[in-house]
Amino acid sequence: MKRKTQLIHNRAGTGARRTVNPPVERASTVILPDRSALYSRKPGYGRMGLSVHRELEAALCILEGAEFATLTPSGLSACAVAVASIVEPGEKVLIADSIYGPTRRFCERRLKLMGVGCERFDPRNLTALERMLDDNSVSALFLEAPGSLTFEISDTPAITELAFARGIKTIMDNTWSAGEFCQPLDLGIDISVQALTKYVIGHADAFGGAIMTRNESTAAKIKELTEDWGISLGPEEAYLALRGTRTLSARLAQHQASALDIASWIEQQPYAETVIHPALPTHPDHPLWKRDFSGSSGLFAFLLDATSDAEVDAFLGAMSLFSLGFSWGGFESLIIPCDEQLHRLPSDWSASKSGRLIRIHVGLEDVDDLIADIRTGFDALAHEKKS
Repeated sequence: MKRKTQLIHNRAGTGARRTVNPPVERASTVILPDRSALYSRKPGYGRMGLSVHRELEAALCILEGAEFATLTPSGLSACAVAVASIVEPGEKVLIADSIYGPTRRFCERRLKLMGVGCERFDPRNLTALERMLDDNSVSALFLEAPGSLTFEISDTPAITELAFARGIKTIMDNTWSAGEFCQPLDLGIDISVQALTKYVIGHADAFGGAIMTRNESTAAKIKELTEDWGISLGPEEAYLALRGTRTLSARLAQHQASALDIASWIEQQPYAETVIHPALPTHPDHPLWKRDFSGSSGLFAFLLDATSDAEVDAFLGAMSLFSLGFSWGGFESLIIPCDEQLHRLPSDWSASKSGRLIRIHVGLEDVDDLIADIRTGFDALAHEKKS
C-alpha cells in the first residue's frame, strides 16, 4: 500500500476492535494480572504509553520509513533527547549553523554542562565540514533540512557518507517536510526528529515530538534516556497527533500549492528583494531539494526592502489574515520578522544581504485572500516609505 493509505488504515495500537480510532486511556496505573507481570509486562505504567501511543509510533514509522519511534512532549525535547542519547562526556557534537535556535541553545549551553563540546558548521561548506569531522572527539552531527529561518539545503547524502566513514552518528530535524516530502533515513541519516506540534498535529492546539531510527541499539539508548529523564507524551496529545497523520497528505498538498503560488507572487513585488523557498528554481540549493525531496511545505522566507522599524511595522500591521505569532504548521497563516532571533556565525549568508528577513507560514485559507492580504502590507510599506 502507498504511505497515505497505510496511515489511514494503521491499527497497530490494539488488537481487534470495532472503532476506527484507538481509545484515549487516561491512566497512570495499569492493573496487572499477577506478581510476575509486575516486572515483565510492558507497559507496566501509564507513563510508558498505552494504546494510542503505540498506534502513533507505528504511524510515524510509516511516515519516516523507520523501525523504531520514541515520543516526547515537544519538538525541542525530541532534539535534545536525540543528541544526549548518543554523546558522552569528552566528546563533541557538530551542529549546522542553520538549525532551530532552541536546539542550538541546548547543544551550546546544556551539553557544555554535561561535558560535551559543541561546534557549528556552515551547512553549505562540505570541504570545511570534512576537516571538522576529522577531529576524533566528534561523535554526532546535527542537521536541519531545510535550515531554520534561512532554508538552506545541505548535501545530506554526502555528509552522511563522510560521517559514516568516521563512525559519527547523524541526526536531522525533519519537521519542515513532516516525513511526507523527505525520508532522512533513506538519505543515510541515523536519527530523524520531528516537532509533531507543527504539521503532524496540524491544528495549533497541542505539543509533541518524535524520534525515529532504524537502528535497534540506537533506539534502545533513546528509550533508556527518556525513561531516565521521565520524558513522556500525554494521551490526549498522542491522540491529536495520531488524528493528524490521517489527514497529513491532504493538508500538506494544500499548504504546498498555496505557498508556491504566494512565493512566486512575492518574487514579482518591488519591495521583495529575495524569496527564499527551496522549491523555487531561483533558490541556490534547488537542485539538492529536487533530488532529496518530493515536495515542499507551507513555510518559507523572503527579504523585505525595509530600512526602518517603522517600515517593517507598517508592512506587518496592515495585514489581517497573516497574524504575528511563533510556531507554524497549523491551519492558520502566520508571519514574523526574524532578524531579532538570527544569531549566526560571522560568515552567515545574511552578512552580505540588505533588507529584513521575514518568515511566512501559509495556512489553509483561500490563496487569493492571502495574496490580497500581503498586497495590503506592501501598499502600507510603500506609503510609509513616502511619508
